Order: sequence, then structure tokens, then C-alpha cells
Amino acid sequence: MLFEQAYTELELIDRHILVLKFVVERGPIGILKLSEETGMQAHKVRYSLRILEQNGLIKPSQQGAIAGDNVAPFLQCVEERYESIRKLVGAIETTEKSIQKN
Repeated sequence: MLFEQAYTELELIDRHILVLKFVVERGPIGILKLSEETGMQAHKVRYSLRILEQNGLIKPSQQGAIAGDNVAPFLQCVEERYESIRKLVGAIETTEKSIQKN
């Protein structure tokens, strides 16, 4: 259906942010410990770590992942991003409701 891809992407973002939270709060932390603490499969944790590293949100170290240089700027703009998503969802709902009335 139309919403499946968007929902899947939001679930992925949720997972990445959860992994980021654990790295920021408990880093350095390795894949196995993250998997154990989050309840996620190791291959999913590994993928999230890769995405977070590509975005400068975490860095690898010999002891495990640590917070990267882009965490603070990311956290500063995250509410703005959420608000943009809320507005877009609101616009979709308004359009959908106008279709139902016709």
C-alpha cells in the first residue's frame, strides 16, 4: 500500500536513533553489547552503526562506537525535522479527508 515504504523508513530511523542513544549514553560500546541491550539482532545493529558513522554521528574506536562530531548539530535540528514531518502528515490527512467528502 502507499504507506508501507514510509512506515518502513520511519521504523529504520527509529532504530538508528535508538542505537545512537545507546552510543551517546554508554559509549564506547560494541555491536554485541548494543545488540544485547537494545534487543536487536547484531546485523541490524551493525547496519545502524554503519549509517550513523556515514553521517558523522558516531565514530569507531578500539573499545567500540563513540559519539561523533555531528551529534550536537543533529540534535539541534531534530525537532525542526520532526515538525516538518508532522506538517507533511497533516497535509496528507487534510487532502485525504477532502477526498472522502466528495
